[in-house]
Amino acid sequence: MNVLPVRKPNRLDDYDYSKNGAYFVTMCTKNRENILGGYVGATVPGRPLSPSDTSRPVIRLTDLGKFVDQTINFVHNNIDNDVKINKYVIMPNHVHIIIVLRSKTGDRGRSPLHGVVRNIKSYVSKWAGFPLWQKSFHDHVIRDLKEYYFIENYIENNPSTWENDCFYREIAANLSKGGMA
Repeated sequence: MNVLPVRKPNRLDDYDYSKNGAYFVTMCTKNRENILGGYVGATVPGRPLSPSDTSRPVIRLTDLGKFVDQTINFVHNNIDNDVKINKYVIMPNHVHIIIVLRSKTGDRGRSPLHGVVRNIKSYVSKWAGFPLWQKSFHDHVIRDLKEYYFIENYIENNPSTWENDCFYREIAANLSKGGMA
């Protein structure tokens, strides 16, 4: 008889996810494959070159990563003011986003947070033509401004710290065992 693995709950118990507030969301690619981009030393895209930026590592997006970027921007610019994406970064195998909710309305009785994440993941997977994402997503309820700024800074600097990222270490460990990245 096959025993199914016990999944760790990934939502806060007794928390109403339709409440106004800010949420830090992480979506990982299926099997944490590096299909959204590659790690390179350069400046942050969209920023002018300056002497201090020339050695700052960034993620150079693949076509798939660029489509994720377009999708996130589309959601940000086309959903009414009740849902905003304040900050995000696309890494080789995951995406970090701060989503701010200003309404208690969701579709089909679900919270707007779950709807936004579901729509992004679904739209990108349809475009790609294959299931791109891990099941579900990780979220963290941002409780105050200090925490918000800490997470915002984390997202901003995530490409610079990729080699220390837990997702990077998993890939490095798999490569050293002869696995696929």
